Formats: sequence, structure tokens, C-alpha cells
Amino acid sequence: MVNDAYSSANNNLGNLKDLAADDPLRSNIRKAAQTVRDTTPLAQSFTNFVTINLVANAQLAAGGTAAMSFLPDDIAGGEAASGASYINVGTLLPFYKDALKAITEKFHADHHRWVLDPVAAGMGTTRTAILKSFKAVPPTIIRGNASEVIKLREMWELPMSEDTTAATDSAAQQSSGPVGVESADDVEAAEASAKALARFIAKSDAQGQGAVAVSGETDLVTDGEHTYRLPGGSAMMTKITGAGCSLGGVTATYLAVADPLTAALAASALYNRASETGEANSHGPGSFQVAFLDGLWSTTPAQIAVSPILA
Repeated sequence: MVNDAYSSANNNLGNLKDLAADDPLRSNIRKAAQTVRDTTPLAQSFTNFVTINLVANAQLAAGGTAAMSFLPDDIAGGEAASGASYINVGTLLPFYKDALKAITEKFHADHHRWVLDPVAAGMGTTRTAILKSFKAVPPTIIRGNASEVIKLREMWELPMSEDTTAATDSAAQQSSGPVGVESADDVEAAEASAKALARFIAKSDAQGQGAVAVSGETDLVTDGEHTYRLPGGSAMMTKITGAGCSLGGVTATYLAVADPLTAALAASALYNRASETGEANSHGPGSFQVAFLDGLWSTTPAQIAVSPILA
């Protein structure tokens, strides 16, 4: 059974309605998930070394292929074979600042699609400098928690849209940053920031596409024009290290075969279903991680496509 805290949060969704069974987005999600299973696309990662094992295993369990490196020339060399890439700024080392500059400039020059996880945005001057630099070479998808998304929008000094349905007063849209790597804000507080970021990266994209995914008790995914909530999942995801990091990697796996909005929705839907399966078949954090990976493997494209997606 899904954790009660998650059930309570997911029930507080106002008048939002589930997408119709024949909505084109559902067809796109199913196609993306099936294509990943059929073609095992490579999505390379420059990721947090604390969670690198789970990121790679999650990509494999979702149907993709993983390649992990911290060398700019490795990433540049692997770009042609990768349908998309993933950058996670958790647990920084001194050389990351120069390495990430070289990598993201190459991605930008080559119009290579990539996913950013702005882990612990707002913590430390080096991390802040790295994240600020990405504004000039923006990713295709940003996936983070609410505090990280709000803080990144502040760093990039982006104006918030006036037509957002989220609270728009300054107090609701400012954050002191994550508590360590955990969010100090709820997902709804990040809606306006997420939409602002999505619109900015779409304007910078050669195909005019981009998406932001905010993870939490109810996930939020937006392309800047359309915003969706994905209820469900398990609170056990907060009891293992690397749940969010691995979601970023799997999002890149889907981005290798699909547009940004579809990729972000598909990855979030898969994680909700797989984490529910994991909780039902585990007895604590250790067994949950194993059962969760099994859930990623066993959740079918059809099950992903019919997951609750509210708009």
C-alpha cells in the first residue's frame, strides 16, 4: 500500500482531471517506453559518485544503456553514440567546474540534448557558479526537487509568468535553498519557477522544446505552456540514497527517444509505478531498493502509459 503521507498529498489536487485514455500524450508515453525497451538507447552520465551505481542500474532496469564518466573528452567522445546525456551536480569535486564548462559548451554547440539535476542548488559558491553558468548553455530538461527548481530560477534571474495558477507572491516563490539535498518547499510552490525555466530552455532549444520536472509527493511536469501532476509513488523513495539522481538518469534514457515533455512524464510515471511495486514487495530500505529496481524492469509500457496524469 502506498504510504499514507503520499496518499494524503495526492488526494489534495483540487479539480484536476486525469488525461483521457485516448489523449495523444498517453500514446507518446507508451511509444517512448516501448522504444526504450526495443532499442536500449545509450544515455551517458556525469553524475554524483555517491549514487552512480543506482543511476546506472536504474537506466538498465528501465531498458536503456548506461555509460558513466567524469572526463570531458570521454563525454565528448561518447556524445555521438548517446541519444541524450545526464549531468548531476551532487557531491562536487574541485575539477568539476572546468569539466562541466567544457562538456556543456560542447553539448550546446552540437545541439545535444541533456538533462540537468541541480542538486542542492544554492549551497556553496562553487555550486552556484556552475549552475549559473548553465544559463548560457541550457539543458533540455531540468529535473529537481521544489527548492532546487525555485533556487535555479532565482540564479538565472528569470521573470515568472503572470498566468501561472500557482501562488505568485514573492514569499511563495523564493527559497533559501534545499536542506542539504532535501527540499524545504513543496511542489506547488515551485510551479511558477518551473514554468519560467521551461519556457526559457525551450526558447534556447533548436527545436523550441524543453521541460521541467519537479519531484515530490505529487510530481509536477511542465513544458512552460502545459502543466501536469502525477500522483502516486512511495515515500520509501525518501529512505534510499539516489532516488532523484536515478530518476534524472532514466529521464535522459527516455529523452534519447522522445521529446522533452514525453520523456519527463514517462520517467516520472515509471518511477511512481515501480516505487509502489517496490514498497509492496519489501520490508525496509535495503529490500526496497532491490524491489524498486525489479519494479523498473517489470513495469510495462502499457502500465506506464495508463498511469494517473492530471491536468
